[in-house]
Amino acid sequence: MGGMSDRPAPLADPHLLFDPAAGRRDIVILGSTGSIGTQAIDLALRNPDRFRVTALSAAGGRVGLLAEQARRLRVNTVAVAREDAVPALKEALNVQYGASEPLPEILAGPDAATELAASECHTVLNGITGSIGLAPTLAALRAGRTLALANKESLIVGGPLVKALAKPGQIIPVDSEHAALFQALAAGTRADVRKLVVTASGGPFRGRTRAELAEVTVADALAHPTWAMGPVITINSATLVNKGLEVIEAHLLYDIPFDRIEVVVHPQSYVHSMVEFSDGSTLAQATPPDMRGPIAIGLGWPERIPDAAPAFDWTKASTWEFFPLDTEAFPSVGLARHVGALGSTAPAVFNAANEECVEAFLAGRLPFTAIMDTVSAVVDEHGTPDAGTSLTVADVLEAETWARARAQEMAARAAVEARA
Repeated sequence: MGGMSDRPAPLADPHLLFDPAAGRRDIVILGSTGSIGTQAIDLALRNPDRFRVTALSAAGGRVGLLAEQARRLRVNTVAVAREDAVPALKEALNVQYGASEPLPEILAGPDAATELAASECHTVLNGITGSIGLAPTLAALRAGRTLALANKESLIVGGPLVKALAKPGQIIPVDSEHAALFQALAAGTRADVRKLVVTASGGPFRGRTRAELAEVTVADALAHPTWAMGPVITINSATLVNKGLEVIEAHLLYDIPFDRIEVVVHPQSYVHSMVEFSDGSTLAQATPPDMRGPIAIGLGWPERIPDAAPAFDWTKASTWEFFPLDTEAFPSVGLARHVGALGSTAPAVFNAANEECVEAFLAGRLPFTAIMDTVSAVVDEHGTPDAGTSLTVADVLEAETWARARAQEMAARAAVEARA
């Protein structure tokens, strides 16, 4: 424990504020039409004295919403990943803006979000879903922006690349669990930390055995008991892959060894994570389930944004429960620890294979329990990466391409076997 203080400061450190700025902060929001993006915009509109959103990016599937956001925020630039969405976006912007009002600049293509991430601003909120968020993450760090990181996949698949670029304290996590750890860690020094405890709701299948999970449907898996999220993240919560990814993320953000990061099931989702200190005390960060609180931490730290999210009503009785993780029914966390320890391209393979298997499950082509079985098989086939080779973006992309193709092949075979 004593040696911790001699190590480099972690990527996310509540005691360090990268590039502090007084007054209103200029914000770029990547993934503005998604769940994180829309809630961040709500926060910005309610706090115009603190935040000015200068640019927005989205995939391009909801151009009407993107145009409405651009007008309400009066942004300088909007970006879409799909170039074929530009005509519809221009039409939507013309509907939103008056005839004499200047329209925002439009960027389009797969690199548009990356270009925005490097634009002039104080903070970049990366709310993109999936490993396509890696390039924007690297661009924001390279440009010296504070990075409010909701896109956990970019850190997980590109861990060494991110760590090589990020200055101490440059990243502020937006995941509810990591925002909780971030706040709890402010109460002590790194040398005081004994353990990080990441909480999990347990998803819709908490308490079920592996055998009982064999017949669950897509509708069952999408019925999360406490959080409203997109379909991919919701399925990841049902398999607890999301929690496995968060364990890897906690290791990378806070430089805590895997054997000192624990997962505990907390069905109410009130306690978002905890830090156990060397004197035996444990600090928990607790709020009702609402992502606006973590988003406010990501955008405003070290200041707190008044009324960013609902608080508890302590006049009403409530019960908070905690259970150990069932590793047999939910092997994803153990597998994530394994690939996290392997490092290099192993986390990218794990994440990409999972994304393909989740897509196959949502399309009805793969049984629920076969998601992790297939991901595990792909990880095993990938083997142990060469630890002596420096990781590059090309390595990550190549590993992901291989993993996606292999997962598709294995998922197709598993689907045939399931029907036999």
